Amino acid sequence: MNMNSLLSVALQMTEGVTAWYSDTKKAEWNAPQDIKNVYANASFVANNRIVFNLGDNKYRLITAINYDYKIVYVKFIGTHAQYDKVDAATVELRR
Repeated sequence: MNMNSLLSVALQMTEGVTAWYSDTKKAEWNAPQDIKNVYANASFVANNRIVFNLGDNKYRLITAINYDYKIVYVKFIGTHAQYDKVDAATVELRR
């Protein structure tokens, strides 16, 4: 996904992303269960990846989290259809 596509998708799902970002900034996630307590529908896949469903399940956000340093890495953000074409365990955000 190129930057223009990413920005287009991001604009369409601003509300869901904004809510997730707000929650994440305040979060004290020390383990996967801490995420599940807030996002019951989050899915955990290989390589420490977490898939969040945003915007009434229209969009997917894939992250990796370093719990020790409290860093969340965004690996993918896109529509459900775009998500179906990637491997959640290996996808990387293109620069």
